[in-house]
Amino acid sequence: MGVTSDKIQELRQKEKKIKAMGGEKALAKRREQGVLNARQRLNLLFDAGTFRELDMFVTHRCTNFGMETKEIPADGVITGHGKVDGRLVFAYAQDFTASAGSLGEMQAKKICKVMDLGIKAGAPVIGMNDSGGARIQEGIDALSGYGEIFFRNSAASGVIPQISAIMGPTAGGAVYSPAMTDFIFMVKESSYMFITGPNVIKAVTGEEISFEALGGAMTHNEKSGVAQFACESDEDCIEQIKQLLSFLPSNNMEDPPIKPTDDSPYRMAPVLDTIIPDKSNQAYDVKQVIAAIVDDGYFFEPHQYFARNIVICFARLNGRPIGIIANQPMVMAGCLDIDASDKATRFIRFCDAFNIPMLTIADVPGYLPGSNQEWGGVIRHGAKLLWCYSEATVPKLLLITRKDYGGSYIAMCSKHLGADMAFAWPMAEVAVMGAEGAANVIHAREIKNAEDPAAMRRQKIDEYNTQFSNPYCAAARGYVDAVIVPSETRPRLIDALEAVANKREFRPAKKHGNIPV
Repeated sequence: MGVTSDKIQELRQKEKKIKAMGGEKALAKRREQGVLNARQRLNLLFDAGTFRELDMFVTHRCTNFGMETKEIPADGVITGHGKVDGRLVFAYAQDFTASAGSLGEMQAKKICKVMDLGIKAGAPVIGMNDSGGARIQEGIDALSGYGEIFFRNSAASGVIPQISAIMGPTAGGAVYSPAMTDFIFMVKESSYMFITGPNVIKAVTGEEISFEALGGAMTHNEKSGVAQFACESDEDCIEQIKQLLSFLPSNNMEDPPIKPTDDSPYRMAPVLDTIIPDKSNQAYDVKQVIAAIVDDGYFFEPHQYFARNIVICFARLNGRPIGIIANQPMVMAGCLDIDASDKATRFIRFCDAFNIPMLTIADVPGYLPGSNQEWGGVIRHGAKLLWCYSEATVPKLLLITRKDYGGSYIAMCSKHLGADMAFAWPMAEVAVMGAEGAANVIHAREIKNAEDPAAMRRQKIDEYNTQFSNPYCAAARGYVDAVIVPSETRPRLIDALEAVANKREFRPAKKHGNIPV
């Protein structure tokens, strides 16, 4: 055996030792818990045989508290690149079997390197978080590492898609990097996020709460809105990440990938002609409208458990990816509120950053009234919606299905905020407010002095309905481009999208605006 063979054998032995991760005992415990280890997660994410690991031999250099004698394979994180459905992606996965995946100086450097490479190469970065937090033995060097990662999250934002998968514990400073990325996936029953854990909370406030209730997947999907997806397992999480990537361009200089479809662009949807209830105060499911319009009835929905009075999702029209923002009459009559405004705003900004055209489906009676909303800053939060629709330069389509009243009419991507083409169904009501409220304001004195106030009120409501509660006043002003038969919505939207697909629109030069956060 020659010198070269010896060196190759030495390399293979070193690789084998590092790939053993935290050892068989630790790996067996993961299997018993029903969760994948870090290398299995990466192998499942990437196309078979395409993952190329970087920085396998990186080691920590801490000498405090006996750390000079402690070996941490790959320093607790596996980094590299590969192909996902044939497209380049960079990723890292923290290894909980190796010193609990704790983050120190060198682990942070590994993560920063793949983030830098992602920015340079114009490719998405996916982070799989599963860590006990900062490596306390390394002190300020660990904190420095978090700061370096946060800085890169900011630099990469709007340049490449950043996706976080929370697949285990994520606490303290570790939660901020995922919060700075575009989408967060969490695994039910096995992942959690919080700034301070249950033990600290109990010590400081006396409150007793479980890990799951404080920061589990459903908590952050339903209550806080921090996470966009709640997954059933590690495998489900990775599959959903792949679904998301299929709608996204690799970077902000590319268009999203077009996927051929057998669903005819001329397909009619007769179900839409009867989907709107006869009574305007009755609900219908806007997701049925979306399914009837988009390719193959398929859409991919982030934030499905949070602020359910508004729906956001990715879908395709004749193969082209689009982002959809739709009021949901099934929840709170589709009113806008603080959470709905935040949810829609962040999605709008993402779509605009990555050249994804937007379709807004409006059926909104107004902003949710109440002191809690006012004290919570609904003015400030609602203003974000106005801001982001106005700021967005991607193709913007509007479909008004029913109610579109007052300030919320403006907020839901009206012509005045830059909708390129606006369509309305014949039953649409584009007005300052509903007929009953308008009659009470405009004809208050007349109703009060009438011999039969109830009859007079009914008469004035009917007059207002006839004159204003329709799409034709808006169409007469050019604020609605076409009133269309509902069943013809799909082909009309596809034609409109193709007409404005190559639009060019510019804003005044500036460093950045001061969004009302």
